[in-house]
Amino acid sequence: MWALSLGIAATRTTNPLLLALLITVSGYVVATCRPPTTPWSRSYGAFARLALAVLLLRLGFAVALGSPIPGTHVLLTLPEVPLPHWAQGIRLGGAVTAEALGFALYDGLKLATLLICVGAANALAGPTRLLKSLPGALYETGVAVVVALTFAPNLIADAQRLRAARRLRGRPDRGIRGLLHVGLPVLEGALERSVALAAAMDARGYGRTAAVPAPVRRVTAALTLGGLLGVCAGTYGLLTAEGGTYGIPVLLAGLAAALGGLWLGGRRTPRTRYRPDRWDLRACLVAASGAAVAALLTVAASADPAALHPGVVPLVAPSLPLGPAAAVLLGLLPAFLAPAPKEPS
Repeated sequence: MWALSLGIAATRTTNPLLLALLITVSGYVVATCRPPTTPWSRSYGAFARLALAVLLLRLGFAVALGSPIPGTHVLLTLPEVPLPHWAQGIRLGGAVTAEALGFALYDGLKLATLLICVGAANALAGPTRLLKSLPGALYETGVAVVVALTFAPNLIADAQRLRAARRLRGRPDRGIRGLLHVGLPVLEGALERSVALAAAMDARGYGRTAAVPAPVRRVTAALTLGGLLGVCAGTYGLLTAEGGTYGIPVLLAGLAAALGGLWLGGRRTPRTRYRPDRWDLRACLVAASGAAVAALLTVAASADPAALHPGVVPLVAPSLPLGPAAAVLLGLLPAFLAPAPKEPS
């Protein structure tokens, strides 16, 4: 919840200074709080490299394909490829302006920050603990999501282990040749792990459901579907100027119906929890710190949009608004409340 709230905050601004501060906060909390020995704790670096690749790709598209942002500060002029009349609005090459690069940098950095926040969630949240916290109605979906979340970190750990083994043997671990020699064992290990996981889940009774009367199933489906539609309609109302009057009531009604459907749906999946996690004061503070960052930046984006969305026409240097920056620093609270467990000596 903390990491995804930081991701929501990242979508509310294009100010590169605030986005860099969000990346710094998430990186510091991950370095302080992630478990030292779990496979998924080492996936943060992979997400950071993916975010950098997305940012460079966005800048490359702005240079090669141009940008709709008008600009007067021409940095360089590339050879332009003439296109047919049906491809109007698209160009290859031409003038590259500082305004277009600035817009692409702000836009790409927002997406990169969102990816890094997702990487923080992947590095900090243990999949098994996440599965135990889900309601019964979402249990089967939660199993699929948790298996998917566990799959990527294990692939990264296997690739790192195989590359280290090849380096110790004096064999290449980079380039196309190294990728081909590492990729096949990684995929083979992933397939074996999937088969073993499926057999273990079947032996433990995953997928078993209890008998529920047909009227209860129909009411559950109606409440869940109607609640989700209400949430979508209420969210759309909040995001548009015309729906300001009905957005909040429809959203609240949809949430209530969806929660009722989830509560009734949990009766189909009776299960017990071994050593359930307690939602204590520390957990509330960790979740509230991320939610506070998202809420305060949402309010700041409405109150002072120019500070959180610096313009590029005319091209000006972005400034750091002190209020939103102080709100982002609230995200450091988990580093002091939930430090990483120490390894046994």
